Amino acid sequence: MAMECEVCGKRPVYGNNISHAHNVTHRRFNPNLQVVRAVVDGVVKKIKACTRCIRSGRVVKPTKRVIPPAQAAAQ
Repeated sequence: MAMECEVCGKRPVYGNNISHAHNVTHRRFNPNLQVVRAVVDGVVKKIKACTRCIRSGRVVKPTKRVIPPAQAAAQ
């Protein structure tokens, strides 16, 4: 899987490191991606989302599972 936000499509951006002596080397700015459980089309899936999408509420997290008391006693 690519390093890409599945919500907004943010991908790595390329640029340069520039030292004090003005030596230029290439670098890559990666998005801060997190694997998070989210509701996608009514189904809970794990997706890669950038932290901006998670913070802004574009990622809808699923509700917590509640185990009925009868099943909890059986376990």
